[in-house]
Amino acid sequence: MGLFDKLLGRSKKAAGDMTGDSSMRREGAAQERQGAAEDSAAKHEEMAQDQRNEAAEARAEREQS
Repeated sequence: MGLFDKLLGRSKKAAGDMTGDSSMRREGAAQERQGAAEDSAAKHEEMAQDQRNEAAEARAEREQS
């Protein structure tokens, strides 16, 4: 969803610039930031899951020894 929000926000921001509609530009900028934040959160969640998996593997190896 983050990529879609970023693209839609960028489009709204550009439309606001072209029409001189500052509220549309602000809305687009906010939507673009939201999409970027969602992408960043998803990336960090994936990194955290990778770390949990590595910890579980290490624990399993330690218990087998």
